[in-house]
Amino acid sequence: MRILVLNCGSSSVKYRLFVLDGAKEMTLGSGIVEEVGLGNPVLIHKRADGDRLVRTDLKIANHREAIEAVLGVLVEPGHGVLECVEELDAVGHRVVHGGERFASSVLITDEVLQALYENIPLAPLHNPPNIQGIEAVKALLPDVPQVGVFDTAFHQTMTPAAYLYAIPYRFYQKYGIRRYGFHGTSHRYVAQEAARYLNRRLEDLKIVTCHLGNGASVTAVSGGRSVMTSMGFTPLEGLAMGTRCGDLDPAIVPFLMEKENLDIDGINRLLNKESGVLGLSELSSDMRTFEEAIHAGPGHPHYERSVLVLEHYTLRVKRYIGAYAAVMEGLDCVVFTGGIGENFAEVCEWSCRGLEFLGIRGVRARPCRGEIVEASAPDSQTKVLIIPTNEELAIARDTYEIVTKDRGKPAQ
Repeated sequence: MRILVLNCGSSSVKYRLFVLDGAKEMTLGSGIVEEVGLGNPVLIHKRADGDRLVRTDLKIANHREAIEAVLGVLVEPGHGVLECVEELDAVGHRVVHGGERFASSVLITDEVLQALYENIPLAPLHNPPNIQGIEAVKALLPDVPQVGVFDTAFHQTMTPAAYLYAIPYRFYQKYGIRRYGFHGTSHRYVAQEAARYLNRRLEDLKIVTCHLGNGASVTAVSGGRSVMTSMGFTPLEGLAMGTRCGDLDPAIVPFLMEKENLDIDGINRLLNKESGVLGLSELSSDMRTFEEAIHAGPGHPHYERSVLVLEHYTLRVKRYIGAYAAVMEGLDCVVFTGGIGENFAEVCEWSCRGLEFLGIRGVRARPCRGEIVEASAPDSQTKVLIIPTNEELAIARDTYEIVTKDRGKPAQ
């Protein structure tokens, strides 16, 4: 089965084409369309054999035109990977917010699409482009089944005690204000990979998964189910991130609004775009900046501030590891993933310092380079693994399972 996976952002469309057939999983090609609806759209297409195509001669005003360009390059002579678009069997979409409606991936129907529209207030920046991608495929490939895979779905197994906030209950009933969590597809994928690597049943494991990228979150996975996660009503809560503040005393918000004369847009911009490691360092939102300075040593002009950033960042990660071990009443494995978690060795090592009381011993990390790295010592009771995430493959797997199951249903 040939499955196209789409991730539609506000001004971009990322894609990857898979062939899945039972145990066979293969990538044929991937790429991105950038600057959708903006001045200078660019399409970058990579084939599995290394062929690379960059197109800058495109006029792309919206997501439909971007997806038309993707379908065009997939069949383009000399660079494409398909003879014709009719070879596509299914399309899987990353959808940021499924609200309380969706606890798993689903075949997209008119009813599902309507529910996504109803969830726009919960994710006003993310759900609209996700919906536009679905509608574009519906128009361009009307006979191809589509599947929605939700960032929030994995966390729907949390109990009310875990997902409710201590504000008047009527606001949950009226507005749906609760902890939803995000990065669920990644947390689910690496937890499954950890169980496979350890040769143990996922249902028997207590795992803390740390998805550390420009956006970052930690999840407690007990018996294969998310029981607590660090992101909340929005992706702003939890860890310090590239430009997001993470956990914050709520009283700081009105204080800054008054002192800095900020309106709602201004405080949102400050907390989401100007804070995190960017705000703390006043240097960069890219952790590679601090990695370079720390590796250079005390002689580097940004060494001291970079150490502060790394200590602050990893202290928060450590806090969540310890808290979630308590929530699960035990711990078998800690997983680091995402661009930072997979590549910045000191983040893994510093986050695990002093956790010997949790059975973690001798953590020595290295970039995973696409392979699972066992960072803890061989005699460590609790394993620390660095696992490359693959959300696109997880989406493709869900799409394959749902579409094949749907096709097996008897005709109505």
